[in-house]
Amino acid sequence: MSLTVTYLEMHSVDELRPKHSPDPAFRVAEARLKQWQVNRFFYGFVGGPWAWWEKLSWSDEQWRTYAEDSRLRTWIATYDGSPTGYFELRWDDEGGVEISYFGLAPAFIGRGLGGPLLTAALEAAWATKPTRVWVHTCTLDHPAALPSYLARGMKSYRTELENDPPNYFLPFNQTNKSL
Repeated sequence: MSLTVTYLEMHSVDELRPKHSPDPAFRVAEARLKQWQVNRFFYGFVGGPWAWWEKLSWSDEQWRTYAEDSRLRTWIATYDGSPTGYFELRWDDEGGVEISYFGLAPAFIGRGLGGPLLTAALEAAWATKPTRVWVHTCTLDHPAALPSYLARGMKSYRTELENDPPNYFLPFNQTNKSL
């Protein structure tokens, strides 16, 4: 098995092709009070089905350091008061903004909210006037992830192929099911 990682970027807010939700029950707001437990919760809640593994073994102190970094900001999406998804924006050393984590909770996938959530992420990033906004996705992410980034106006600038990723990098349905 191989894994393809695609890096995408946008260099101007004019490239953004927004998709907003007409449903007033869908809301996105910045979590202005930094609480590392919130970042840890959403990392597992949203990332679990997609094998987000890098931070699973982190200590409370590692989460605190990460989430309280002045270069990181977190937004939470809700639908009718229920946690729906989130995104994290991280400012890099070159004046850009990375969408470092982004996704919907499993119960909200396929309901047309991914495009509006990505639009909110891109609009929040561009509101700070960065030199570029960028993200990376891989073939383990939801099949609609890459098409959604492209549909919002992001352009691919690099792909990498990783052959034989370790089993901990694979979703349960692609590993040994007898475990």
